[in-house]
This record gives sequence, structure tokens and C-alpha cells, in this order.
Amino acid sequence: MSGTRRELVMRFLAQPTDVNYGGKVHGGVVMKWIDQSGYAAAVGWSGMYSVTVAVGGIRFVAPIKTSDLVTITAKLIYTGSTSMHFAIDVMAADPMGGEERLCTHCVIVFVSVDAEGKPTPTPQWQPQTEEDRQLSEYALKVMELSKGIEQTVERYRNA
Repeated sequence: MSGTRRELVMRFLAQPTDVNYGGKVHGGVVMKWIDQSGYAAAVGWSGMYSVTVAVGGIRFVAPIKTSDLVTITAKLIYTGSTSMHFAIDVMAADPMGGEERLCTHCVIVFVSVDAEGKPTPTPQWQPQTEEDRQLSEYALKVMELSKGIEQTVERYRNA
């Protein structure tokens, strides 16, 4: 059944244990949710154990408050030979009728691995619509920018 579930949605309430001293959900908690959602989506797509290899373009746009209803959507937007790139949107709203708002967005990349932890081929996905093609290009651009940042950090680290 692998290669058939392109999108995954998770919903839950933000809890008091998720917040920082300012009363908003910790960025680290949001990143954990992103990783969990991405993992579930990657395993659902590939049918194999998968590991996180990169997160690019992460933006914290708006805060999440305690008791907000949080919706995390992971949508496959590119596949390499062993990698899967997912666009992640983290939305939140007051469950008693508030307007849903974008809180965080990023691209997360997973690689399918075998029992020895070696990368293994994943089912391929091909863009079907113009929006799919744009999202696929977006995934590649975000990862290209991330690699540029990594190279810059490495140069300064070795200076």
C-alpha cells in the first residue's frame, strides 16, 4: 500500500506543558510535532522505516496558545531515489470558533532506510498538476538554500 498516501493531517490541542514562560508553545515543541507528522507521512508513503535528514525554510509566523486546536498537514512534494520531501503547514485556531491561522511552515526531508540503516529506494511521485510542479520546484529551492547555509557555516567553523 506504499506510494498511495501523499498527504497526512494530524490534529490535537496544545497543552499547558507545551508552553514557554511567555505562555506560547515552545518552538522546539512545534519542531517535534513537525518531525512526528513528517515521520508518519514518510512511513505512510514509503511503507518503510524512515529518518529525518533535513528541515529547510522553517518559519514561525504566528504563536500557538494553550488550548489552540493545532492542525499539522504534511504533503509530499518531491521524491528523490531514497528521499521524500514534505511541505509542512502548522495551523492553529481557538476550538470555540476562532479563525484558523498559519503558525509555522517548512520543508522536511526523510530517507527510507533498510534494517541496517542504509538508504533504500522509495516509491516515486510525479507532479500531476501545475501546483504540484511548483511545489516540487519549491522543495528543491528550499533544499538548495539550506545546503548553501550549511556550506557557509562550515566555512566559518573551519576558519
